[in-house]
Amino acid sequence: MNVKRFSARTSREALALVRQAFGDDAVVMSTRPCAEGVEVLAMAPESVLQLERVGVAAPPPRTAPPAATRETPPPVDRAGAHVKSVPDAGVEQDVDTLQMSTLSFQDFVRERMLKRRQSALAAESPAGAPVRAAAPAAAPIEAARARHAAAQREVPVLREEAPPAAPGAAAVASPVLAARGEQIEMLSELRSMRGLIEQRFGALAFMEKLQRQPRQAMLAQQLLDAGFSPALIRKLLESLPVDVDGASWAASVLQRNLHTAERDSPLEDVGGIYALIGATGVGKTTSTAKLAAAFATRHGAANLGLVTLDAYRVAAHEQLRAYGRILGVPVHTAHDRASLEDLLELLSGKRLVLIDTAGMAQRDSRTRELLEMVSHRDIQRLLVINASAQGETIEDQLAAYAAPSCRGVILSKLDESVKLGPALDAVIRHKLSVLAVANGQRVPEDWHRLSAQALVQTALKGGGGAAWRLDSSDVNLIFAGAPVPAAELAAHA
Repeated sequence: MNVKRFSARTSREALALVRQAFGDDAVVMSTRPCAEGVEVLAMAPESVLQLERVGVAAPPPRTAPPAATRETPPPVDRAGAHVKSVPDAGVEQDVDTLQMSTLSFQDFVRERMLKRRQSALAAESPAGAPVRAAAPAAAPIEAARARHAAAQREVPVLREEAPPAAPGAAAVASPVLAARGEQIEMLSELRSMRGLIEQRFGALAFMEKLQRQPRQAMLAQQLLDAGFSPALIRKLLESLPVDVDGASWAASVLQRNLHTAERDSPLEDVGGIYALIGATGVGKTTSTAKLAAAFATRHGAANLGLVTLDAYRVAAHEQLRAYGRILGVPVHTAHDRASLEDLLELLSGKRLVLIDTAGMAQRDSRTRELLEMVSHRDIQRLLVINASAQGETIEDQLAAYAAPSCRGVILSKLDESVKLGPALDAVIRHKLSVLAVANGQRVPEDWHRLSAQALVQTALKGGGGAAWRLDSSDVNLIFAGAPVPAAELAAHA
């Protein structure tokens, strides 16, 4: 197999030797530490490309072992360093028989597949049926040419329209399809192995960069403590200027990218029809009551309409009706799309109509039905997000409830949140707008509109006990498992 081993003091020097020997498209098979530093196994890209182009070829002619063999000097790469060949214990006997020390990976795979095919044909053929014998011995160069010509003759046949199959055609085609499937599986494993190696090399290069630049390492540790994702932190570190304070600069960048409705008119003054949607227990009903109370205080309860769609939760209607009785506003119930449209027509004279929806898990099959129910052209959706939830959970909810199509988000339960970073991280990356925040159960005292500066400063304060604090080694561990962008990987390579 045409695989070479490269040894160097660091991974960067080993990769440089790989590029000098095989070019920029070399296939890295594995990497591991060794006595010299780092050992990398690599192969030429032509081997993988030939596997993709060539199918199952005809049986290659066997070559008789010559009387004597010549000693071949060890190969030398373009950098002048000696490269050690990798022995393959499973194919040493075939290599000695074929007398081809530079047998390519393609020829090896084809030879093994054809051996299995011949064995299957011999087992399935009736007694006394003639079996095609092996080709006579030939020189190594002539054998390679014969295999190439046979591949050119046989591969197109597999792609043509076949005539009506003979009785024994199925027995012949079965080993061929099995061999092709094994080749495809082998290619898939090679690609996955290459992707894993590239990811690990990129992570090592990024950690090496953090060790060379302590300012970036300190900023990464602070942002991770605050709950921000490695993907967002990586982008910030790539743009960190040289002569500025890292924490202040990161705070200003986060503030510019966090959109809030601080300078816009509040929802209670704008009016309209709003449906509050979100997962179970995020505070939709309480947020509806707070927004309704804020509107009634400014514009009167006569211009307010309340509708509930929560027909699943026990006593869900009574909770909103209790707030309605306090405000002096009747609460209407809609069970389907038709009844909701009738209620909207009935409440068309109201300045503000609030719709409280049922709380469903983001992976519940009924979530799609709920979104279709509130997809009326006059309804604007407000997504309620629990600020104390995990970042992965918030990410899943934003995708399930189609966050980009919503008017904005409402961050609830700020008083229960230890780290606000995960929620702000998701809002920034999805370019959503924070319309309001809720930090308690009081109605409507705990309903606020905060600026981007206030939210970011609250998030950067972090929180949590000492067990959740990260040190430099923990930062390296987290970034080692984070996916590496292709552009950054190419830059480090």
